[in-house]
Amino acid sequence: MMETIGTLPLFAGYGIELEYIIVDRDQHNVLPVTDQLLKAAAGDYVSDYEEGSIAWSNELVLHVIELKTNGPVSTLTGLPDLFSANIHRINKILANMNGRLMPAAMHPWMDPFKETRLWPHESSEIYDSYNRIFNCQGHGWSNLQSMHINLPFADDHEFALLHAAIRILLPIMPALAASSPIMDGQYSGLLDTRLEVYRRNAEKIPSITGLVIPEPADNYLDYQNMILQPMYAAIAPHDPEGILQYEWLNSRGAIARFDRNAIEIRVLDTQETPQADIAIAAMIITILKKLAAAIWSDVTEQNQLDTEALAELLMLVIKEGELATIANKSYLELFEFPDRKGQVQELWRYLLESISADDTDLIPELRKTIEYIIHCGPLARRIKQSIGKECKRSHMEETYRQLCDCLHDGQLFEGIR
Repeated sequence: MMETIGTLPLFAGYGIELEYIIVDRDQHNVLPVTDQLLKAAAGDYVSDYEEGSIAWSNELVLHVIELKTNGPVSTLTGLPDLFSANIHRINKILANMNGRLMPAAMHPWMDPFKETRLWPHESSEIYDSYNRIFNCQGHGWSNLQSMHINLPFADDHEFALLHAAIRILLPIMPALAASSPIMDGQYSGLLDTRLEVYRRNAEKIPSITGLVIPEPADNYLDYQNMILQPMYAAIAPHDPEGILQYEWLNSRGAIARFDRNAIEIRVLDTQETPQADIAIAAMIITILKKLAAAIWSDVTEQNQLDTEALAELLMLVIKEGELATIANKSYLELFEFPDRKGQVQELWRYLLESISADDTDLIPELRKTIEYIIHCGPLARRIKQSIGKECKRSHMEETYRQLCDCLHDGQLFEGIR
């Protein structure tokens, strides 16, 4: 989780979180040593370790480590190099444990029912409660890694603008970021399998995840009454001590964190290099600024689109990625897209063309990366191209070995066999 952003004005600061899998160097199976990694760095079993501008944190399971900006940053410039430097430091420590970091949003052949090991140290009561209620040994809890983008708001007015903009853009974000086409050693038939298992992981209490797309809300009280309080009431019989009844229980694709005046975007799979993650973040933030500024549509028009319609589009993108066709004319009109329907890839290309070359977030090197992603497709598409039509174990192993190399070397993955 990010540290407090406070009451920064809209788009005055950014918080980025990146999650990675720890695997062994020989067979690239999951390696549950996050606690040993943090102890090697900090000298004790801690849940957080600060390495200057970047902090390291534990997650639910012992084979995942999170890297995050150590508080809000005013610019995305330089973040790829900062994250890469920490990846190098972690890989150096893990080498002593015969381990290394693996990117992408799901381990392709992990068996979560046999290999899951929960974090046993500080704050373990939270993880134990999740496990008792939901059984965290499935893919939807123990085999998913993502990038989170945290964006601030200063008051209810700014919250309304930001929440509406994020809600509209959420369904097409996975077309840039999907990196999870494989589960249990086989193609799942989806480009973003992580989001599919994520949206199902709390089915026992549906109000926790909802339709992934959040319901429209204009202020704190609306959000409390519509989203948070029903969720707390639903889980209370399973959580009599109130251990989980906090804002972070909300598992929608974007969640409001009024405790730190920020909205956290959660629908983005982790990429093969921080350069790609930050390029995607820059693209998304730039378009959110335009939506919040009512360049194409205003907050009232944005909130009028049904949550169910947005969720339907999200499901298409989870399956087909950038090649999904948007047939909802009302959705396209929110961006003043010139055609009555179009592929998501075409919409992202149109949105990119709306951004001036001197944009301070989408600087030239990040723009070049996002152009590559829009043109070639998300990492999931390139993973499938690399492995081939048949999802053979030997091809998977070679592809994910290359992905580990890309992460360490800071290179984009081309996906060519």
